[in-house]
Order: sequence, then structure tokens, then C-alpha cells
Amino acid sequence: MIVQRSFPLPAFLLLIIFVVVTSAIGSTHLRAKSSSRTTVAPTLGGSGYHLVKEIKVGGEGFWDYLAFDSPTRRLFISRGTKVVVLDVDSEKIVGEIPDTAGVHGIALAADRGNGFTSNGQAGTVSIFDLKSLHVVDHAQAGKNPDAIVYDPATKRVFTMNGRSGDSTAIDAVTGNVLATIPLGGKPEFAVADGTGHVYVNLEDKSQVQQIDSQALVVTATWALAPCEGPSGLAIDTVHRRLFAGCHNKVMAIVDADSGKVVASPPIGVGVDANQFDPGTGFAFSSNGGGTLTVVHEDSANQFSVVEEVPTQTGARTMALDPKTHEIYLVTAEFAPPPPPTADNPHPRGGMVPDSFVVLVFGR
Repeated sequence: MIVQRSFPLPAFLLLIIFVVVTSAIGSTHLRAKSSSRTTVAPTLGGSGYHLVKEIKVGGEGFWDYLAFDSPTRRLFISRGTKVVVLDVDSEKIVGEIPDTAGVHGIALAADRGNGFTSNGQAGTVSIFDLKSLHVVDHAQAGKNPDAIVYDPATKRVFTMNGRSGDSTAIDAVTGNVLATIPLGGKPEFAVADGTGHVYVNLEDKSQVQQIDSQALVVTATWALAPCEGPSGLAIDTVHRRLFAGCHNKVMAIVDADSGKVVASPPIGVGVDANQFDPGTGFAFSSNGGGTLTVVHEDSANQFSVVEEVPTQTGARTMALDPKTHEIYLVTAEFAPPPPPTADNPHPRGGMVPDSFVVLVFGR
């Protein structure tokens, strides 16, 4: 006689529950381990950036580059014949750097306690004290100095001279001109990597050049195709990546050692500045068409467009606070342009009086 043995019903159910729960825990554990090894890029619309506040500044004069001094919470704004200094917390103008005719850029040397402006019309550099904002010296640059960058590795300042197609190297300690470096094209923005190299876009050549900031010579010239007309430039010093904003609406992402273009994600129209935030892995493009393109660095060779954040027409230059991750943009309202003429085939409308604003974007 065969005796049929069976589990009591409660014990059988308990066994099933045990197996299911154990399997689920194991699966969850595996998924958790897998997730910890993978960097997940933000999805479209997921940067979190939005307009936090608008600071009305007013005043006359068009603008170009911005610079942000994170320790003092001061935003330096080029305004034609002067640099306006804004305390972003009190929203008050705390000073001006005068007599900077045709000013384009501002470079800050926190370790020196000095700042430097590139005065395009005057062809000079104003050297000022970061605390008092008083001008302490001047240096001669080339024709129409545009971008200006401070290299902490050599304690030198480099102007990128648009009309003479060269770079002026200045000793940040003495204010003496050290050399004029031929570039062979029209330089736009520049960045330093902190280890002895300065990188500059050549807008008319669609190239980027590497300058040895100690030897004061160009050591490499790289094509940026498919980029055309590079303008803004930023750098990730850890992963050695350059971010060049281009007029044909792409961001050329370049290996800073080999010159290889590793990615070219799309951006908005009218770029004039780029920034990279190492704290978030975001690269930004500020576009005069009225958007802020946010690109995420998924890995050293993989990049994804997160979103196009609406800003305001004309907001083409920006500054980044790496501590708060806030982005500062400037723009104004414009009157309709006058009819084109033979002398001015592409006129633009004048700025509406006292409409100049600083737009603060945060997460």
C-alpha cells in the first residue's frame, strides 16, 4: 500500500510565501547593485532649472561677458564704458570700474586679489583690486581685446585680440606684457585648465587652439567639425573636456589632450557663452534666441541634452556660481529695428531705456 504524504495547507502556503519573498528580495538586491554601477542621465525636462528671480538693474550701455566672484557674491557685468558690480543677494550695485572703453571680458584672480578687464576700444587691460574695486594699473593689449582669462598655474593673464588675431600675455603680479602670441585667426572665448594650458576658439577658422601658458607658444590647433563659428568655451578639468558653443547650433565637446571631437549635441540659436558645473555634470549654452541649453555629461564620451530652458531673447552671456549651481544671465527689452540701409543692412532695435535685467536661474 502506497501512503500518500502531503504538507498541511498552512505550511504549504508558508513555503510558497517564503520562496516568492526570497526571490523578490534577491531580484531587488541585484537591481540595486546594478543601479549603483550605472550613471543614469537626467531625462528630457529634468534639469530642474527655472527662473528664480529677476533683478532690475537698468542703466545705459550694451553688455558682453559676465564674471561671478563666489566668495563675495558679486556679479561683474561689462557695460560698454564701465564694469558694473552687483551684489546678487542685496540686489544692489556696489561699485563700478570706470574708463573701460569697449569692455568685453572680466577675469578674476582670487589668489591674487585682483581682477582684469579687456577694453576693446582702448586696446588696454584695466587691473583692479577685487575688494575696493579701485583700478591699480593698466597694461597694453593688442587690437580689440575680446575675451580675457587668468591662468593660476603661471599667474598670467591672456587677452584674445579679435582684430589683430593674437593673444597678449601679461604678468598678473607686475602688470608687464610678456609676449604677443600669433594665433592666425579671430579668437573668441578662452579657458585655462590650471595645469599650464590655455584654450581659445578661433571663430573664423572653426578651430580651437592650445597655448602653452609657460612657454607662450601655440602647441596644437584642432578642427572642430561639425562645429561652425565657435563662440563660447568651457572646460571640465577633471575629465579633460572642452565645450565649444557653435553658431550652427551644436556644442562641440572636445578631448583637451588629443583634440578629438567626442560629441556634438544640439543647442539653441545665438550662443555666446558656455559653462560647465562639475558639481552637477551639466554643461550649459546661453542662447540669444531665448533659451538655456542643458547638456549632461553621462560619461567622458557620452553626453545627453536634458532640456532647453526658456529664458529671454538677448540672454546670450552668462556666469555660474559653482557653490549654489545658479546661472546668471543678462538681457534687456528692445525696440523694433529700423529699416535696413546700404550702410546698415542688418539693423537692430535700440535697447528700451532702463530695461536691463539680471535673470537668476536655479534648481
